Amino acid sequence: MPRPIQATIHTEALRHNLGRVRRAAPDARVWAIVKANAYGHGIERVFEGLRGADGFALLDLEEARRVRALGWRGPILLLEGVFELRDLELCSRLDLWHTVHCDEQIDMLATHKTNVPHRVFLKMNTGMNRLGFTPQRYRAAWTRLNALPQVDEISLMTHFSDADGAPGVAAQMAVFAEVTRDLPGERTLNNSAATLRHNVTPLDAGAHPDSRVASDWVRPGIAVYGSAPDFPEHSAADWDLQPAMTLTSKIIATQDLATGATVGYGSTFVADKPLRIGVVACGYADGYPRSCSTGTPVLVKGIRTRMVGRVSMDMLAVDLTPLADAGVGAGFGSEVTLWGRATNGAVLSIDEVARAAGTVGYELMCALAPRVPVLVTD
Repeated sequence: MPRPIQATIHTEALRHNLGRVRRAAPDARVWAIVKANAYGHGIERVFEGLRGADGFALLDLEEARRVRALGWRGPILLLEGVFELRDLELCSRLDLWHTVHCDEQIDMLATHKTNVPHRVFLKMNTGMNRLGFTPQRYRAAWTRLNALPQVDEISLMTHFSDADGAPGVAAQMAVFAEVTRDLPGERTLNNSAATLRHNVTPLDAGAHPDSRVASDWVRPGIAVYGSAPDFPEHSAADWDLQPAMTLTSKIIATQDLATGATVGYGSTFVADKPLRIGVVACGYADGYPRSCSTGTPVLVKGIRTRMVGRVSMDMLAVDLTPLADAGVGAGFGSEVTLWGRATNGAVLSIDEVARAAGTVGYELMCALAPRVPVLVTD
């Protein structure tokens, strides 16, 4: 039999989460963000669950080709725009919309020969300080673009740096609104956090309604994959989001420890009482973070327990104290859920595991290793 680790992509969870975003922004159209190979889930694997979106947004021309190859005829947006002049030819061929965030991209458009003008999204840097024209230069960039016969419609765009907490979106929104006040074109502003936190009250009523953001298009990324954009202040359950990815494996061995026995490399875990542990077929070569340590939550047979010791390349150890009947038998051992939904319906949020690793759920999703088999299911 193959090694018993597996990732499962839940199509129905993707549909649910997309619907949750629509309820939060009922008057907006929705970009499904599928950059980074759909946050590690796989573009082809998530397409069916996200095809109810109004458009797909990504970074990479090859990813855009893949979305078109799946039969998508609607809008596709390149979030970082083009990187060289010949990219514009492919934008024309694949009918791609693209972001313009610097003078060099306007220069490329000015020299591009095309029979079909381009739909562009002009990005303003309102404080994130990654991409975009400063507010002082934004209108001049818009004027340049508007004068080009190579450009059709110009949409207006920014990105919030603090939508997931203080200081929120109000200051950046005020800058954007002031600069674009009389400019025509659709607006796209909201990421997952802005869409959920600043449009509606979350289920636990812990809202931060400091600003209600008007956006013709919203750009949910992490939310459609079932992770809370503002964890730990709110959990995925607070926002009514379901995990789109489950990582499971099985116990492949057990060990009975005496008081004082150690587990794993470096002997970082020392048993303070007799203990039974299970060895799980999952390690950092599968994408499970090595920075996780004793106390990281894990589900065995859907029951919460903890990891003990260090994560190895191919294995980790879990405390079986709460599970007298867990272990190894015919067809190998008990089900272990590293994150996602267990067979009994219990959920371990990827955000909890990420916090134990000192990172965010985004990184864990994107780090799933190619050697892990992936099943797509409803």
